[in-house]
Amino acid sequence: MDNNNIAVGLDIGTTKIVAMIGRNNEYGKMEILGIGKSKSLGVHRGVVNNITQTIQSIQQAVQDAETSSGIKITEVVVGIAGQHIRSLQHSDYITRPNSDEVIDIEDIDRLCNQVHKLVMLPGEEIIHVLPQDFKVDGQAEIKEPIGMYGGRLEANFHVVVGQVSSIRNIGRCVKSSGLELSGITLEPLASSNAVLSQEEKEAGVALIDIGGGTTDLAIFKDGIIRHTAVIPFGGNVITEDIKEGCSIIEKQAELLKIKFGSAWPGENKDNEIVSIPGLRGREPKEITLKNLSKIIHARVVEIIEQVYLEIKNYGHEEQKKKLIAGIVLTGGGAQLRHLKQLVEYITGMDTRIGYPNEHLAGDSDSETTSPMYATAVGLVLSSLNSRVKSQKMSISTEHTATDSVEPEVAEQDEKHTPAKKDSSKESKRFFDKWAEKFKDFLDNAE
Repeated sequence: MDNNNIAVGLDIGTTKIVAMIGRNNEYGKMEILGIGKSKSLGVHRGVVNNITQTIQSIQQAVQDAETSSGIKITEVVVGIAGQHIRSLQHSDYITRPNSDEVIDIEDIDRLCNQVHKLVMLPGEEIIHVLPQDFKVDGQAEIKEPIGMYGGRLEANFHVVVGQVSSIRNIGRCVKSSGLELSGITLEPLASSNAVLSQEEKEAGVALIDIGGGTTDLAIFKDGIIRHTAVIPFGGNVITEDIKEGCSIIEKQAELLKIKFGSAWPGENKDNEIVSIPGLRGREPKEITLKNLSKIIHARVVEIIEQVYLEIKNYGHEEQKKKLIAGIVLTGGGAQLRHLKQLVEYITGMDTRIGYPNEHLAGDSDSETTSPMYATAVGLVLSSLNSRVKSQKMSISTEHTATDSVEPEVAEQDEKHTPAKKDSSKESKRFFDKWAEKFKDFLDNAE
């Protein structure tokens, strides 16, 4: 793992655990070097409920990835998700001591640190503080205040909150698997990196990631994340319904869902029947595909309606908040037949399936471009991108230090150029602070 260009994403899901090794190729695309997958034991609805089983599943996935790539894995970027995640909107302000000086990164840091001190419910911790837009002396809708003059700096924030114990347990599992934690990313944000284009984020889009235990929602507008939510239902609940409704075992129910399942009952004729082998010499069971899709349809409608309620709560009907790019479905559950048509029917919004192939090298195999690997691809991408940003930043800092410029030019540049340079610095600082905080957590827990 000496190569700085290599990153490993670890997606700890309810159904599966995926370890993915990737690097940037010479064309700036991500090349997958190895992938390992294991059945997720010990995770329920995105929350660890059995440490020993989770460690074994992580080790199995990591071992498979190492075998397929020939690379030794020492550190990983992990995705945080689960039903304990919630988000809230918050506004805050600071009064600057000297309004004759331009706003700089320290002012934004001070404002964000103030939000980090918000009193949460017992046992909760702030994971991300994401600035949305700023106000300077009452002037609204400012995206980048650095370099401007003003005495009062205000901002609207999207604050993501999670349970301390759930976050610590994931960190403990990673550490006990013999791995270093190089970073943490909210899973809906990782998936969005993999399947959404910048144009969609600008126009307004809702990403629905249907996993095994949970369904994650992330809403983007004007290129900024505006809302996140976790619905505590996913593909496993559909499998459970099939198991109960057809009186069969879970393994058979999962196979039925994948091979013959459809979210639209009208597609199947009454005479289409599938035969399920009986257990230990018992008579085989015959199930009509129409009945199967009715069971699936009922649960999928419930999940989609809950997600749509979250989209409406964001204010999608308002012209100002209209999501022009509609909905993008991803995750393992997005592979269910006729789901796209059902979502369009319920919401009335344009819908597409999100495949994580836009950022992948052309020779990637069809399995890795499946929606079920969107989060893993996104985790590797976010890690690689943050490294590229920090490298560019160090180069630009060296460049500034060695260049000699006239005083007048330097003064002008102070107002125009720092915004771009400092914004990457800003995101790096937030990330570093959170990573340090997280590592302190783990050390204190020992």
